[in-house]
Amino acid sequence: MSTRQDRRILDLLSIELPILQAPMAGASGSAMAIAVGNAGGLGALPCAMLTAEQVRGEIEAFRAACRGPLNLNFFCHQPPPPDPERDARWKQALKPYYEEVGADFEAPTPVSNRAPFDEQSCQLVEELRPEVVSFHFGLPAPELLRRVKAAGAKVLSSATTVEEARWLEQHGCDAIIAMGYEAGGHRGMFLDSDINSQIGTFALVPQVVDAVQLPVIAAGGVGDHRGLVAALALGASAVQVGTAYLFCPEANVSPAHRRALDSASANDTALTNLFTGRPARGINNRLMRELGPMSALAPRFPLAGGALMPLRAITDPQGNADFSNLWSGQALRLGRHMPAGELTRAIAGRPTKS
Repeated sequence: MSTRQDRRILDLLSIELPILQAPMAGASGSAMAIAVGNAGGLGALPCAMLTAEQVRGEIEAFRAACRGPLNLNFFCHQPPPPDPERDARWKQALKPYYEEVGADFEAPTPVSNRAPFDEQSCQLVEELRPEVVSFHFGLPAPELLRRVKAAGAKVLSSATTVEEARWLEQHGCDAIIAMGYEAGGHRGMFLDSDINSQIGTFALVPQVVDAVQLPVIAAGGVGDHRGLVAALALGASAVQVGTAYLFCPEANVSPAHRRALDSASANDTALTNLFTGRPARGINNRLMRELGPMSALAPRFPLAGGALMPLRAITDPQGNADFSNLWSGQALRLGRHMPAGELTRAIAGRPTKS
């Protein structure tokens, strides 16, 4: 079997190494993107939780320190309609925790929000002209996508099934991120809400490669050079790496999250909807163990996190992660403490530059 590398991603994205940094909203920013970009990979900025001014500031910092291309990442979810009864049931389920930590149960519930890609986001892309724009949970409306491409950006999006990969190809993607069940953070699923439809990276990748004509990026379970070699042998053009970068000093993770990453066993992650309302993989904590990782009570994405915010406001400063998401993929035990640029070159099998 030939393992000669498919150069389509390198040429499409103008990168030296077939390594893409996963955006990881809340856990990565310009420092991470700069390090990965300067090492020859594709750095990414997660934009769903940032204001326009914050995005501009992060891009300014990146452009000042790196000449490589940049990926801006956005969510494409539809905000859910109001459901006060479901919100009330969810908060009631959390009432014992409010009483335990001394949070005010009667106070109005904060709103947990992640902005979907919209007119304002599109205008920002047209203004800032990133080389790459990636989406999670499908693609934006056709007219918005047309404008993104007209601004010069290459478009990527995540597929968790072969059907999603075909849909993305038919609707204008330039390359597809095949996101396996192992991956940390939010599942990119958008055609089906059944988590039983999700399959592992190294079963998904070759089937997606066979089903579409676009270059495929393998995501999930890749933490070192062996994972890259395996993904390329299965037909992927590159890999997207997330959890391994959480061990780097450039990652914006809390001390409690770092402790969990360092101490959790390889089988101590699960898909959970408790923190945002959509399935996402993270390290098990108290809330997941006591309520079960998946709950029908949790409001739809992104609203589930609102009722947890008063609990986190008290416990997070104490270094207590009982009510905080600890996103991580299943390959966390492959993580090594090293700078992100050094890790990028190590995964690519390149010697460390002096």
